[in-house]
Amino acid sequence: MAVDQGTSTKTAALQAERERWVAASVYSQPLFVDHAHGARITDVDGREFIDFVGGIGTLNGGHTPEDVVEAVREQATRFMHQCFSVVGYEGYIEVCRRLVACHPGAGPFKALLVNSGAEAVENAIKIARYATGRQAIISFDQGFHGRTMLAMSLTSKPMPYKKGFGPFVGEVYRAPGPYPYRGVSGADALAGLRKVFKSQIDPSAVAAVIYEPVQGEGGFLPAPAGFIEGVYALCQEHGILYIDDEVQAGMGRTGTPSAIEHCGVSPDLATWGKSMGGGLPIAGVTGRADLMDAVHVGGLGGTFGGNPISCAAAIVALDEVLDAGYQARSKALGEDMRGRLEAIAGRHSCVGEVRGLGAMLAIELVRDPATKEPATEETARTVALARERGLLLMAAGVYANVIRVLVPLVATASDLDEGFATLEESLSDAFAGR
Repeated sequence: MAVDQGTSTKTAALQAERERWVAASVYSQPLFVDHAHGARITDVDGREFIDFVGGIGTLNGGHTPEDVVEAVREQATRFMHQCFSVVGYEGYIEVCRRLVACHPGAGPFKALLVNSGAEAVENAIKIARYATGRQAIISFDQGFHGRTMLAMSLTSKPMPYKKGFGPFVGEVYRAPGPYPYRGVSGADALAGLRKVFKSQIDPSAVAAVIYEPVQGEGGFLPAPAGFIEGVYALCQEHGILYIDDEVQAGMGRTGTPSAIEHCGVSPDLATWGKSMGGGLPIAGVTGRADLMDAVHVGGLGGTFGGNPISCAAAIVALDEVLDAGYQARSKALGEDMRGRLEAIAGRHSCVGEVRGLGAMLAIELVRDPATKEPATEETARTVALARERGLLLMAAGVYANVIRVLVPLVATASDLDEGFATLEESLSDAFAGR
Protein backbone atom coordinates (compact mmCIF):
# COMPACT_ATOMS: atom_id res chain seq x y z
CA MET A 1 0.00 0.00 0.00
CA ALA A 2 2.73 2.42 -1.03
CA VAL A 3 1.86 6.09 -0.74
CA ASP A 4 2.83 8.46 -3.55
CA GLN A 5 5.34 10.86 -2.04
CA GLY A 6 5.64 13.02 -5.14
CA THR A 7 4.58 16.62 -5.34
CA SER A 8 1.54 16.98 -3.11
CA THR A 9 0.06 20.40 -3.68
CA LYS A 10 -2.07 20.63 -0.54
CA THR A 11 0.49 18.96 1.72
CA ALA A 12 3.32 21.14 0.38
CA ALA A 13 1.23 24.28 0.78
CA LEU A 14 0.24 23.42 4.33
CA GLN A 15 3.81 22.50 5.23
CA ALA A 16 4.93 25.93 4.01
CA GLU A 17 2.21 27.59 6.10
CA ARG A 18 3.16 25.44 9.08
CA GLU A 19 6.78 26.59 8.79
CA ARG A 20 5.64 30.21 8.51
CA TRP A 21 3.21 30.30 11.43
CA VAL A 22 3.88 27.41 13.82
CA ALA A 23 6.81 27.33 16.24
CA ALA A 24 9.56 25.09 14.90
CA SER A 25 9.94 23.56 18.36
CA VAL A 26 6.57 21.82 17.96
CA TYR A 27 7.42 18.52 16.27
CA SER A 28 5.13 17.13 13.60
CA GLN A 29 5.41 14.64 10.76
CA PRO A 30 4.89 16.01 7.21
CA LEU A 31 1.31 14.83 7.04
CA PHE A 32 -2.00 16.70 7.24
CA VAL A 33 -5.25 14.85 7.87
CA ASP A 34 -8.46 15.55 5.97
CA HIS A 35 -10.66 12.91 7.58
CA ALA A 36 -10.33 9.70 9.56
CA HIS A 37 -12.40 6.79 10.80
CA GLY A 38 -11.66 3.61 12.70
CA ALA A 39 -7.95 2.90 12.36
CA ARG A 40 -7.43 4.78 9.08
CA ILE A 41 -6.56 8.36 8.18
CA THR A 42 -6.94 10.08 4.81
CA ASP A 43 -4.73 13.08 4.23
CA VAL A 44 -5.45 16.31 2.36
CA ASP A 45 -4.16 14.78 -0.88
CA GLY A 46 -6.38 11.72 -0.63
CA ARG A 47 -3.66 9.31 0.57
CA GLU A 48 -4.77 6.69 3.09
CA PHE A 49 -2.75 5.65 6.13
CA ILE A 50 -3.22 2.87 8.67
CA ASP A 51 -2.81 4.39 12.11
CA PHE A 52 -0.59 2.50 14.55
CA VAL A 53 -0.18 5.60 16.76
CA GLY A 54 -3.77 6.49 17.64
CA GLY A 55 -2.99 10.04 18.74
CA ILE A 56 -0.39 8.47 21.08
CA GLY A 57 -2.99 6.30 22.79
CA THR A 58 -5.77 8.87 22.68
CA LEU A 59 -7.98 6.99 20.22
CA ASN A 60 -8.50 3.54 21.73
CA GLY A 61 -12.08 3.71 20.44
CA GLY A 62 -10.92 4.74 16.97
CA HIS A 63 -11.25 7.87 14.89
CA THR A 64 -14.70 9.50 14.79
CA PRO A 65 -16.62 6.82 16.74
CA GLU A 66 -20.27 7.33 15.85
CA ASP A 67 -21.68 7.37 19.39
CA VAL A 68 -19.10 9.90 20.56
CA VAL A 69 -19.71 12.13 17.55
CA GLU A 70 -23.45 12.08 18.19
CA ALA A 71 -23.03 12.85 21.90
CA VAL A 72 -20.78 15.80 21.07
CA ARG A 73 -23.23 17.09 18.48
CA GLU A 74 -26.16 16.87 20.89
CA GLN A 75 -24.29 18.55 23.74
CA ALA A 76 -23.07 21.39 21.51
CA THR A 77 -26.67 22.36 20.76
CA ARG A 78 -27.47 22.67 24.51
CA PHE A 79 -24.42 24.46 25.97
CA MET A 80 -20.71 24.32 25.24
CA HIS A 81 -19.16 25.72 28.42
CA GLN A 82 -20.02 26.79 31.95
CA CYS A 83 -17.02 26.26 34.28
CA PHE A 84 -18.12 23.74 36.87
CA SER A 85 -16.97 26.04 39.68
CA VAL A 86 -19.57 28.60 38.57
CA VAL A 87 -22.48 26.53 37.25
CA GLY A 88 -22.65 22.78 37.79
CA TYR A 89 -23.91 20.29 35.21
CA GLU A 90 -24.81 16.64 35.26
CA GLY A 91 -22.19 15.54 32.75
CA TYR A 92 -19.32 16.36 35.10
CA ILE A 93 -20.86 14.23 37.85
CA GLU A 94 -21.55 11.34 35.48
CA VAL A 95 -17.98 11.31 34.22
CA CYS A 96 -16.67 11.26 37.79
CA ARG A 97 -18.99 8.37 38.63
CA ARG A 98 -17.71 6.34 35.69
CA LEU A 99 -14.08 7.27 36.31
CA VAL A 100 -14.36 6.10 39.91
CA ALA A 101 -15.63 2.77 38.55
CA CYS A 102 -12.30 2.46 36.69
CA HIS A 103 -10.29 2.84 39.91
CA PRO A 104 -9.53 -0.67 41.22
CA GLY A 105 -10.39 -1.47 44.81
CA ALA A 106 -13.33 -1.27 47.20
CA GLY A 107 -13.28 2.46 47.83
CA PRO A 108 -14.92 4.74 48.62
CA PHE A 109 -13.29 6.83 45.89
CA LYS A 110 -13.93 10.26 44.41
CA ALA A 111 -12.76 12.08 41.28
CA LEU A 112 -12.03 15.50 39.83
CA LEU A 113 -11.72 16.50 36.18
CA VAL A 114 -8.99 18.49 34.44
CA ASN A 115 -7.79 19.09 30.88
CA SER A 116 -4.74 16.90 30.29
CA GLY A 117 -2.68 14.07 31.68
CA ALA A 118 0.03 16.46 32.85
CA GLU A 119 -2.57 18.51 34.72
CA ALA A 120 -3.92 15.33 36.30
CA VAL A 121 -0.42 14.48 37.53
CA GLU A 122 0.09 17.98 38.93
CA ASN A 123 -3.21 17.78 40.82
CA ALA A 124 -2.46 14.31 42.18
CA ILE A 125 0.83 15.65 43.56
CA LYS A 126 -0.96 18.65 45.08
CA ILE A 127 -3.44 16.34 46.80
CA ALA A 128 -0.69 14.05 48.07
CA ARG A 129 1.32 16.91 49.50
CA TYR A 130 -1.69 18.54 51.11
CA ALA A 131 -3.07 15.33 52.59
CA THR A 132 0.23 14.07 54.01
CA GLY A 133 1.84 17.35 54.99
CA ARG A 134 4.99 16.10 53.26
CA GLN A 135 6.76 17.56 50.22
CA ALA A 136 9.02 14.99 48.55
CA ILE A 137 7.93 12.98 45.50
CA ILE A 138 9.71 9.96 44.03
CA SER A 139 9.47 9.02 40.37
CA PHE A 140 11.42 6.45 38.35
CA ASP A 141 13.91 6.19 35.52
CA GLN A 142 12.16 5.84 32.13
CA GLY A 143 9.06 7.53 33.54
CA PHE A 144 7.07 10.13 31.61
CA HIS A 145 4.47 12.20 33.41
CA GLY A 146 3.95 15.26 31.22
CA ARG A 147 5.48 18.53 30.02
CA THR A 148 4.27 21.12 32.54
CA MET A 149 6.95 22.18 35.02
CA LEU A 150 6.17 19.79 37.89
CA ALA A 151 5.25 16.92 35.56
CA MET A 152 8.40 17.55 33.53
CA SER A 153 10.44 17.49 36.74
CA LEU A 154 9.05 14.01 37.39
CA THR A 155 9.80 12.90 33.83
CA SER A 156 13.05 11.03 33.28
CA LYS A 157 14.00 11.65 29.64
CA PRO A 158 15.99 14.87 29.08
CA MET A 159 15.83 15.02 25.27
CA PRO A 160 13.53 16.38 23.97
CA TYR A 161 11.44 16.97 27.09
CA LYS A 162 13.72 18.66 29.64
CA LYS A 163 16.79 20.03 27.86
CA GLY A 164 17.20 23.73 28.54
CA PHE A 165 14.07 24.11 30.67
CA GLY A 166 15.55 24.04 34.18
CA PRO A 167 15.77 24.71 37.01
CA PHE A 168 13.18 22.11 37.84
CA VAL A 169 10.77 21.77 40.74
CA GLY A 170 12.43 20.89 44.01
CA GLU A 171 11.81 17.91 46.27
CA VAL A 172 11.61 15.49 43.34
CA TYR A 173 13.77 12.37 43.66
CA ARG A 174 14.36 9.58 41.17
CA ALA A 175 14.72 5.87 41.75
CA PRO A 176 15.88 3.23 39.25
CA GLY A 177 13.07 1.95 37.09
CA PRO A 178 12.97 -1.73 36.14
CA TYR A 179 14.25 -2.50 32.64
CA PRO A 180 14.98 -6.23 32.53
CA TYR A 181 16.12 -6.23 28.89
CA ARG A 182 18.90 -3.83 29.86
CA GLY A 183 19.86 -5.44 33.14
CA VAL A 184 17.65 -3.79 35.76
CA SER A 185 15.29 -6.37 37.27
CA GLY A 186 12.31 -5.64 39.43
CA ALA A 187 14.34 -6.72 42.46
CA ASP A 188 17.17 -4.39 41.43
CA ALA A 189 14.75 -1.47 41.13
CA LEU A 190 13.20 -2.19 44.54
CA ALA A 191 16.68 -2.26 46.05
CA GLY A 192 17.33 1.05 44.33
CA LEU A 193 14.22 2.57 45.88
CA ARG A 194 15.32 1.41 49.32
CA LYS A 195 18.70 3.02 48.65
CA VAL A 196 16.97 6.31 47.78
CA PHE A 197 15.49 6.23 51.28
CA LYS A 198 19.02 5.93 52.68
CA SER A 199 21.03 8.14 50.34
CA GLN A 200 18.66 10.86 49.13
CA ILE A 201 15.53 11.41 51.23
CA ASP A 202 14.17 9.99 54.47
CA PRO A 203 10.89 8.18 53.79
CA SER A 204 9.17 10.21 56.51
CA ALA A 205 9.47 13.25 54.22
CA VAL A 206 8.04 11.55 51.12
CA ALA A 207 4.45 12.39 50.21
CA ALA A 208 4.07 10.05 47.24
CA VAL A 209 5.64 7.69 44.76
CA ILE A 210 4.40 7.88 41.15
CA TYR A 211 4.80 5.15 38.54
CA GLU A 212 3.29 4.04 35.22
CA PRO A 213 2.30 0.34 35.24
CA VAL A 214 3.56 0.28 31.65
CA GLN A 215 6.12 3.02 31.14
CA GLY A 216 5.07 4.53 27.83
CA GLU A 217 7.51 7.08 26.47
CA GLY A 218 10.25 5.24 28.37
CA GLY A 219 9.91 2.32 25.97
CA PHE A 220 6.67 0.45 26.75
CA LEU A 221 8.17 -1.21 29.79
CA PRO A 222 5.62 -3.22 31.77
CA ALA A 223 6.26 -3.56 35.49
CA PRO A 224 7.92 -6.91 36.22
CA ALA A 225 5.93 -9.30 38.37
CA GLY A 226 6.04 -8.24 41.99
CA PHE A 227 7.55 -4.79 41.41
CA ILE A 228 4.44 -2.64 41.89
CA GLU A 229 3.39 -4.84 44.79
CA GLY A 230 6.80 -4.29 46.37
CA VAL A 231 6.72 -0.53 45.87
CA TYR A 232 3.20 -0.37 47.29
CA ALA A 233 4.27 -2.37 50.35
CA LEU A 234 7.14 0.07 50.97
CA CYS A 235 4.72 2.96 50.65
CA GLN A 236 2.36 1.37 53.16
CA GLU A 237 5.25 0.78 55.55
CA HIS A 238 6.29 4.44 55.52
CA GLY A 239 2.93 6.21 55.16
CA ILE A 240 3.68 7.21 51.56
CA LEU A 241 0.88 7.54 49.01
CA TYR A 242 1.07 5.47 45.83
CA ILE A 243 0.06 7.36 42.65
CA ASP A 244 -0.76 5.18 39.67
CA ASP A 245 -0.24 7.00 36.34
CA GLU A 246 -2.79 5.45 33.96
CA VAL A 247 -2.76 8.28 31.41
CA GLN A 248 -1.45 6.10 28.57
CA ALA A 249 -1.85 2.57 29.91
CA GLY A 250 -5.44 2.94 31.10
CA MET A 251 -8.84 3.10 29.40
CA GLY A 252 -8.87 -0.53 28.29
CA ARG A 253 -5.57 -0.48 26.43
CA THR A 254 -4.26 -3.47 28.40
CA GLY A 255 -7.63 -5.26 28.50
CA THR A 256 -8.88 -3.77 31.77
CA PRO A 257 -9.94 -0.22 32.69
CA SER A 258 -6.67 0.26 34.58
CA ALA A 259 -3.38 -1.45 33.85
CA ILE A 260 -2.56 -1.73 37.54
CA GLU A 261 -5.43 -4.21 37.92
CA HIS A 262 -3.07 -6.85 36.54
CA CYS A 263 -1.07 -6.45 39.78
CA GLY A 264 -4.01 -6.57 42.16
CA VAL A 265 -3.03 -3.26 43.80
CA SER A 266 -5.51 -0.51 44.67
CA PRO A 267 -3.58 2.77 44.43
CA ASP A 268 -4.22 5.69 46.75
CA LEU A 269 -4.51 8.04 43.77
CA ALA A 270 -4.65 7.52 40.02
CA THR A 271 -4.29 9.81 37.03
CA TRP A 272 -6.23 9.39 33.79
CA GLY A 273 -6.36 10.99 30.36
CA LYS A 274 -5.83 10.34 26.65
CA SER A 275 -8.56 7.91 25.48
CA MET A 276 -10.80 8.91 28.38
CA GLY A 277 -12.37 11.56 26.13
CA GLY A 278 -12.93 9.48 23.01
CA GLY A 279 -10.73 11.95 21.13
CA LEU A 280 -11.59 15.12 23.06
CA PRO A 281 -9.36 16.73 25.71
CA ILE A 282 -10.26 15.66 29.22
CA ALA A 283 -8.39 14.02 32.09
CA GLY A 284 -8.95 13.28 35.73
CA VAL A 285 -7.72 12.20 39.13
CA THR A 286 -9.34 9.50 41.24
CA GLY A 287 -8.45 8.45 44.73
CA ARG A 288 -9.51 7.54 48.21
CA ALA A 289 -12.35 9.80 49.27
CA ASP A 290 -10.52 11.00 52.37
CA LEU A 291 -7.60 12.16 50.23
CA MET A 292 -9.72 13.75 47.51
CA ASP A 293 -11.69 15.64 50.18
CA ALA A 294 -8.62 16.71 52.17
CA VAL A 295 -7.87 19.87 50.19
CA HIS A 296 -9.76 23.02 51.23
CA VAL A 297 -12.78 24.05 49.14
CA GLY A 298 -11.62 25.95 46.07
CA GLY A 299 -8.11 24.56 46.28
CA LEU A 300 -8.58 22.45 43.15
CA GLY A 301 -10.33 23.28 39.89
CA GLY A 302 -9.90 25.25 36.68
CA THR A 303 -11.78 27.08 33.96
CA PHE A 304 -12.07 24.30 31.40
CA GLY A 305 -11.64 21.19 33.56
CA GLY A 306 -14.51 18.85 32.72
CA ASN A 307 -15.77 20.93 29.80
CA PRO A 308 -19.38 19.91 28.99
CA ILE A 309 -18.63 18.74 25.44
CA SER A 310 -15.63 16.74 26.58
CA CYS A 311 -17.78 15.26 29.34
CA ALA A 312 -20.41 14.19 26.81
CA ALA A 313 -17.73 12.37 24.83
CA ALA A 314 -16.16 10.88 27.97
CA ILE A 315 -19.45 9.39 29.16
CA VAL A 316 -19.69 7.40 25.94
CA ALA A 317 -16.01 6.44 25.96
CA LEU A 318 -16.06 5.35 29.62
CA ASP A 319 -19.21 3.29 29.16
CA GLU A 320 -17.32 1.41 26.47
CA VAL A 321 -14.21 0.96 28.62
CA LEU A 322 -16.33 -0.47 31.44
CA ASP A 323 -18.11 -2.90 29.11
CA ALA A 324 -16.99 -6.52 29.52
CA GLY A 325 -17.29 -7.18 25.80
CA TYR A 326 -15.03 -4.25 24.98
CA GLN A 327 -12.44 -5.49 27.46
CA ALA A 328 -12.56 -8.97 25.97
CA ARG A 329 -12.02 -7.57 22.47
CA SER A 330 -9.06 -5.56 23.73
CA LYS A 331 -7.49 -8.67 25.25
CA ALA A 332 -8.01 -10.63 22.04
CA LEU A 333 -6.49 -7.83 19.97
CA GLY A 334 -3.48 -7.74 22.27
CA GLU A 335 -2.93 -11.48 21.89
CA ASP A 336 -3.25 -11.19 18.11
CA MET A 337 -0.78 -8.31 17.92
CA ARG A 338 1.74 -9.97 20.21
CA GLY A 339 1.67 -13.06 18.02
CA ARG A 340 2.33 -10.95 14.93
CA LEU A 341 5.21 -9.09 16.59
CA GLU A 342 6.74 -12.30 17.91
CA ALA A 343 6.62 -13.72 14.39
CA ILE A 344 8.42 -10.64 13.04
CA ALA A 345 10.99 -10.94 15.82
CA GLY A 346 11.60 -14.56 14.85
CA ARG A 347 12.48 -13.46 11.32
CA HIS A 348 14.55 -10.38 12.17
CA SER A 349 17.46 -10.43 14.62
CA CYS A 350 17.28 -6.65 14.89
CA VAL A 351 14.22 -7.07 17.12
CA GLY A 352 15.82 -7.38 20.52
CA GLU A 353 12.60 -7.76 22.45
CA VAL A 354 8.84 -7.76 22.06
CA ARG A 355 7.21 -6.41 25.19
CA GLY A 356 4.17 -4.71 26.64
CA LEU A 357 0.87 -5.57 28.22
CA GLY A 358 -2.36 -6.36 26.42
CA ALA A 359 -2.66 -4.22 23.30
CA MET A 360 0.05 -1.80 24.52
CA LEU A 361 3.00 -3.38 22.72
CA ALA A 362 6.36 -2.47 21.26
CA ILE A 363 9.55 -3.83 19.75
CA GLU A 364 13.02 -2.69 20.79
CA LEU A 365 15.40 -2.53 17.82
CA VAL A 366 19.13 -3.23 18.18
CA ARG A 367 22.08 -3.37 15.81
CA ASP A 368 23.47 -6.47 17.46
CA PRO A 369 21.38 -8.87 19.58
CA ALA A 370 24.48 -9.78 21.59
CA THR A 371 25.62 -6.27 22.51
CA LYS A 372 22.09 -4.81 22.39
CA GLU A 373 23.45 -1.64 20.81
CA PRO A 374 20.39 0.61 20.25
CA ALA A 375 19.44 0.98 16.59
CA THR A 376 18.38 4.60 16.88
CA GLU A 377 18.97 5.69 13.28
CA GLU A 378 17.44 2.52 11.85
CA THR A 379 14.35 3.00 14.01
CA ALA A 380 13.86 6.51 12.63
CA ARG A 381 14.35 5.13 9.13
CA THR A 382 11.75 2.42 9.75
CA VAL A 383 9.23 5.04 10.83
CA ALA A 384 9.95 7.19 7.77
CA LEU A 385 9.74 4.28 5.32
CA ALA A 386 6.50 3.09 6.85
CA ARG A 387 4.97 6.54 6.47
CA GLU A 388 5.95 6.59 2.79
CA ARG A 389 4.13 3.26 2.43
CA GLY A 390 0.97 4.30 4.26
CA LEU A 391 1.56 3.28 7.88
CA LEU A 392 1.88 5.69 10.80
CA LEU A 393 4.41 4.62 13.42
CA MET A 394 6.11 6.42 16.31
CA ALA A 395 9.29 5.74 18.20
CA ALA A 396 9.78 5.74 21.96
CA GLY A 397 12.38 4.79 24.56
CA VAL A 398 15.38 6.32 26.24
CA TYR A 399 17.44 5.56 23.13
CA ALA A 400 14.60 6.28 20.65
CA ASN A 401 14.97 2.70 19.39
CA VAL A 402 11.54 1.36 20.33
CA ILE A 403 8.60 1.22 17.94
CA ARG A 404 5.32 1.32 19.80
CA VAL A 405 2.02 -0.05 18.55
CA LEU A 406 -1.05 1.84 19.75
CA VAL A 407 -3.45 0.91 16.99
CA PRO A 408 -7.07 1.79 17.86
CA LEU A 409 -8.79 -1.14 19.53
CA VAL A 410 -11.41 -1.13 16.75
CA ALA A 411 -8.81 -2.08 14.10
CA THR A 412 -9.99 -4.70 11.64
CA ALA A 413 -8.14 -7.82 10.52
CA SER A 414 -7.42 -6.02 7.25
CA ASP A 415 -5.94 -3.07 9.12
CA LEU A 416 -3.64 -5.40 11.04
CA ASP A 417 -2.69 -7.53 8.04
CA GLU A 418 -1.69 -4.52 5.95
CA GLY A 419 -0.15 -2.62 8.82
CA PHE A 420 2.10 -5.37 10.12
CA ALA A 421 3.16 -6.34 6.60
CA THR A 422 4.20 -2.73 5.99
CA LEU A 423 5.98 -2.59 9.34
CA GLU A 424 8.01 -5.69 8.50
CA GLU A 425 8.81 -4.50 4.99
CA SER A 426 9.99 -1.13 6.31
CA LEU A 427 12.01 -2.79 9.05
CA SER A 428 13.77 -5.01 6.52
CA ASP A 429 14.68 -2.11 4.28
CA ALA A 430 15.83 0.09 7.17
CA PHE A 431 18.31 -2.57 8.26
CA ALA A 432 19.32 -3.66 4.74
CA GLY A 433 23.08 -3.84 4.32
CA ARG A 434 23.90 -4.07 8.01
